[in-house]
Amino acid sequence: MPRYDYRCRSCGDTFEVTRPMREASAPTTCPQGHTDTVKLLSTVAVTGRGGAPSAPAGGGGCCGGGGCC
Repeated sequence: MPRYDYRCRSCGDTFEVTRPMREASAPTTCPQGHTDTVKLLSTVAVTGRGGAPSAPAGGGGCCGGGGCC
């Protein structure tokens, strides 16, 4: 289930709420009980299994020929 970050406008507390995506826009209260909260824009980092990125097939490079234009 996704986690969403919120900030309380009343006390300034930043907190997370875990809820289904269908409830992402639903209002929430802060841990202190205030209802004036705003959902924050979160960045998501997706990582693979680690290691260096693989080169594209055919010799790679940004232009596909091994050198940049």
